[in-house]
Amino acid sequence: MPRAYNARAGQRAVFDALIDARRTYGADKPILEDQERNPISYTDLIRAAFALGRRIAAVTEKGERVGVLLPSSAGGAVTFFALLAFGRVPTMLNFTAGIRNLKGACRVAGVKRVLTSQRFIDQGKLEDLIDALQETCAITYLEAVRKEIGLADKAFAAIAALAPRRFRAPAAPGDPGVILFTSGSFGTPRGVVLSQGNLCANVEQVAAHIDLQPHWVMFNPLPIFHCLGLTGGVLLPILTGMKAFQYPSPLHVKQIPPLIRDCGASILLSTDTFVNQYARASDAGDLSSLLFVVCGAERVREETHNLFAERFSGVELLEGYGATEGSPVIAVNRPGDYKRGTVGPLVPGLEVRLEKVAGIDAGERMWVRGPNIMSGYLNEHGVLEPPAGGWHDTGDVVELDADGHVVIKGRVKRFAKIGGEMVSLAVAEDIASGVWPDARHAVISLPDARKGERLVLVTDRLDASVASLVSHAQSIGAPELSVPRKIVRVPELPVLGSGKTDYVAIQRMAETDSKAA
Repeated sequence: MPRAYNARAGQRAVFDALIDARRTYGADKPILEDQERNPISYTDLIRAAFALGRRIAAVTEKGERVGVLLPSSAGGAVTFFALLAFGRVPTMLNFTAGIRNLKGACRVAGVKRVLTSQRFIDQGKLEDLIDALQETCAITYLEAVRKEIGLADKAFAAIAALAPRRFRAPAAPGDPGVILFTSGSFGTPRGVVLSQGNLCANVEQVAAHIDLQPHWVMFNPLPIFHCLGLTGGVLLPILTGMKAFQYPSPLHVKQIPPLIRDCGASILLSTDTFVNQYARASDAGDLSSLLFVVCGAERVREETHNLFAERFSGVELLEGYGATEGSPVIAVNRPGDYKRGTVGPLVPGLEVRLEKVAGIDAGERMWVRGPNIMSGYLNEHGVLEPPAGGWHDTGDVVELDADGHVVIKGRVKRFAKIGGEMVSLAVAEDIASGVWPDARHAVISLPDARKGERLVLVTDRLDASVASLVSHAQSIGAPELSVPRKIVRVPELPVLGSGKTDYVAIQRMAETDSKAA
């Protein structure tokens, strides 16, 4: 049974929660590891955070928003805690977002210094990105910082690790814990400020929702600039006694499955896009240590569920739902209590409000309020704008079933008005998936002079046809208006660094194809 939800446990500063976890689970317990295979204990992590943080503090100011441009790694996790230990605000930068979005993020957040790794920049061929950031930001390479760590820094870190509460910068639960940026899957990314209490509360909510065991290992290939990668892949395991195994890229499809086996991972964090690829690339036994996989960021396709059921019968594939604004977990299915077609029950401590949406009969718009809901967005001037009354508009149309499980019907902006009727683009995508389950599909809408809007299917199924869509829709009783009458065939559907479908890029593809026609 999961532990009882303790609202007070969520009202802590993040570094204090780390100190508490060390006391609870043991100072020498290995808690962090990456592909370098050098396990780090709680005391190692705290000591490293003080040593690195002291050097970073020498070139930054208290309360400064410091950019972090790093992959998921032990070094990335240490850097995050190092900034908090000295009262700086980690500002996680999405290195896959493009130069324009990245420079915009630094401007809005007021980032004057970016921490990165020369090795990471070289391997990722990100020199152009660094050149662009250098126009407004100082770039600090962690390799150089580590070389500057001298005997005085090491002595300070050793002493501070013995009594960390005396040496860490005091912080309140309401103080900023991190600045993240929304995925931008439907538009320009927005800066989100999550408080330290938001982050700790979400860890507590998940721990009270799922019975987590300290001897488990969490395998996290999701980027730490993505909220699920940061909270789910770093903070959740470390603060609940599990080892957090970090891997720098979810794109390494062939390397990840055998590494999951070698490190004895119990839980895998992923998205439908990536976990489907891992399952196909896995050899026998590669995923045998897994107890369950938690998928977020995008809907899990039936084809992925069926693939796991056939190939990995002992591994549960759990779908969850969240948002950067929710730190991120809002709802998630539980092991042993999974309901396919839902994203599970809401985590404890959340209030929900449902509102009717004009023209949409199935489902209502969901608003949420609770201890994990963000402090607010940063406006274009970098000023925090809190959510009115604490309520966050998810923008999603949902239904709650009799057991309280959340069924996502689609995003409000993912409905098209065709001939005066509201049509869900998600339903249209489901029709395509029903015909070609092994392919990937995205449906967008374009203006139509006669009907207002029309649906366009963008797919990597090169022989896709409208006739097949119509036939399948008729067989399952789907509305005729939900069938796309235009198909754009592409070699591969674009995805964001988080694994989400990149609807902005797909919209451009469809518009370009329409103009060419």
